Amino acid sequence: MQTLTDKVGTVPENALLTRIYRATRTLSRQTQWHLFTITLIFFDALMMLVAAEFAYLIRFQLSLDLFHLDVVPIPAYYFRLSLVVIPLWLVVFALNGLYQRRNLLGGIQEYSRIFAATSMSSLLVVVLGFLQTDFPLARGWLVLTWLLTAGLVTITRFCLRRVIYLLRRFGFFLMPTLVVGTNAEGRSLVQHLKSWHTSGYHVIGFIAEDEHSLKPTSDSVPLLGTLAQLRNLIEKYAVEELIIATSAISRDNIVHLFTQYGLSNDVNVSLSTGLFEIITTGLEIKDTTSVPLVAINKMRLTTSERVLKFLLDYAITLPLLLLALPIMVIVAILVKLDSPGPVIYRRRVMGINGRQFDAYKFRTMHINGDDLLAAYPELEDELASTHKLKTDPRVTRLGHTLRRLSLDELPQLFNVLKRDMSLVGPRMISPPEMAMYKQWQTNLLTVHPGITGFWQVNGRSDVSYEDRVNLDMRYIRTWTIWLDFQILFQTIPTVLKGRGAY
Repeated sequence: MQTLTDKVGTVPENALLTRIYRATRTLSRQTQWHLFTITLIFFDALMMLVAAEFAYLIRFQLSLDLFHLDVVPIPAYYFRLSLVVIPLWLVVFALNGLYQRRNLLGGIQEYSRIFAATSMSSLLVVVLGFLQTDFPLARGWLVLTWLLTAGLVTITRFCLRRVIYLLRRFGFFLMPTLVVGTNAEGRSLVQHLKSWHTSGYHVIGFIAEDEHSLKPTSDSVPLLGTLAQLRNLIEKYAVEELIIATSAISRDNIVHLFTQYGLSNDVNVSLSTGLFEIITTGLEIKDTTSVPLVAINKMRLTTSERVLKFLLDYAITLPLLLLALPIMVIVAILVKLDSPGPVIYRRRVMGINGRQFDAYKFRTMHINGDDLLAAYPELEDELASTHKLKTDPRVTRLGHTLRRLSLDELPQLFNVLKRDMSLVGPRMISPPEMAMYKQWQTNLLTVHPGITGFWQVNGRSDVSYEDRVNLDMRYIRTWTIWLDFQILFQTIPTVLKGRGAY
């Protein structure tokens, strides 16, 4: 009989752990974060000063008088004013949590906090101007300083975030993490955390509820012990994050863990809902009653996020369509000359909220494609499992070239203008393919399908259908406008290489 000692492993000696230990031996994690905070404060102050100086140049040197007020420009005065205002702004930034670790590197929320903090700071300066009669201030300068500060600080923090992501590859800014629960949910949770390299979570091991719930785990993430040994393991490995798989342990033990560690300053305790794989629209805590309730959001994107995505789609699609029109005319002529049939193929696909629409593509198949495919019965299994064929007898000579260069998808720009699609989104699928998404069907329909997306820049048709589904769910669950920009930039080399396009 296998004992607990046999089942419990030790942290594997791999290259990543070696980098972590080397980094933390010379520089503790707390010191790393302190240095990062100091760096943030320095760059925030620098960007505020740069914004104030640029605002002065625009307002006075370019004679941009927004309010037609007679204010005498005194360079030395506005420079001294900037040196007084900047510490005030930094205090407001701190009060808005912009130097608290839990609010850093955490999605678009940090940027919204920046806008809120700069707005509050500007209003505070206006109030001081009203209270002090000997406080001359050009309002145009203040408005420009506010806008430039918000923009420059956001850009700087975006760049610093990318630096941190890079440093995490060398063992810095990583958070040693334990996952409580060894069932399917716990193992799936670890897979997701490990695939998201920029998150900073470094899972060093599993914790089982007790000896009776011990289950085999992967070699890369060992089982370190049970809840009875948790405190010693936290101290031994300097654990910072404790993530609980709710379906793996009893309610009493969940309550016990939060009671013991929930308010600890050394360990952050997080609770997996057990539904993270199927809930992509986000959760909302309702506290209108004496009992807090968790509700699922109806839409994945908020109104402001939908507007932002809409503006991005149109800002890129309109000029791109104008540039692509000559190419589309040439392709249309070639399709007509290459084989008999219509130039445009209309594919019936699923859209947002389950609404079906016709997606436009240049025809790349023979009109008697089904008859041609019937001569190759050995391809039926491949088509049924992937809905794609590497060597497809239905595709025309020109069709192979169009698919390799993704030129067949250019007409979908009109679908974007019609709001059937978005430039970036999950794969568009036909109604029969819905069954392949299983429990993810509803979540897939919470956003517009895209011309490009995660799966297109991660191997396209070379990845398995299961991986395509996972990539789509990952995109929906983690969407930000910055992610759309990233995918759009990655699409260019992907299309030029033609990998996975068939």
